Amino acid sequence: MKLIVGLGNPGRKYEQTRHNVGFIVAEKVAVLTRAGTPKIKFEGELAESSIGGEKVVILCPHTYMNASGQSVRKAFDFYKLDLSDILVVCDDLNLDSGRLRIRPSGSAGGQNGIKDLIRHLGSESFPRLRVGIGRPPAGWTVTDYVLGKFSKSERDTFDAATTRAAHAVISFVTDGVDRTMSQFNGDPAADSKPKQKKTSDRSPSDPRSVGQQQP
Repeated sequence: MKLIVGLGNPGRKYEQTRHNVGFIVAEKVAVLTRAGTPKIKFEGELAESSIGGEKVVILCPHTYMNASGQSVRKAFDFYKLDLSDILVVCDDLNLDSGRLRIRPSGSAGGQNGIKDLIRHLGSESFPRLRVGIGRPPAGWTVTDYVLGKFSKSERDTFDAATTRAAHAVISFVTDGVDRTMSQFNGDPAADSKPKQKKTSDRSPSDPRSVGQQQP
């Protein structure tokens, strides 16, 4: 069994804000896997699904970002999970907009939701999937930026990124963290470019092309 946690803030005020990327990804996972009707449990919204024959619980804590750990700890204890069975999805200021980074463990890296999870779980050793939102533009505070809604120019980027992140979550369940890292941690723009075949700069008549040594 796996517990997928999307981090964010509850309420209409925070819908479609950068800090709610985790909620957006969790919702897309629920749709892609045809999860059951959400219910309120563990101080959050919870939906049950199945991926590749494995039971999956999708949890969006309603305790607000900075207190996410208390909701997750309740689900963790109830289902008697190992830390490796949790995947936490959140935003990341230190990643370029739209980039994904999945890791099996690590520090909070300034993300307050992750920080609270580490405090409640007593360990940094749980997988997390970060979705890059980039740094605030000049003149913006961090708080205003992360709690701000996506601009028109950002919407396509984040729609694609959160969809890709949802597929990364599914890959985590079916293929494990290592294979998911190798598949989703790269630059999506670079990955989508056709790879060019390497060509030799030596012509067929060049003696080096037939193995003759040069001085």
